Amino acid sequence: MKYINGLISLLVSLVASTVIIYAINIVAGFAGADYSFTNGEVFVIWILMAILVNNCFKK
Repeated sequence: MKYINGLISLLVSLVASTVIIYAINIVAGFAGADYSFTNGEVFVIWILMAILVNNCFKK
């Protein structure tokens, strides 16, 4: 049961981090900025954002 809760938490963190990253990028695009990321940069940002979201879930 502990593994299932951990897996669900991981998946939610990864999905939430994806939504946050693209939301920030879209809002910045409306403000006139043009950001383009390489695959490596996106991967690192995605993983770091997932860690941040996962730490925010733990209270």
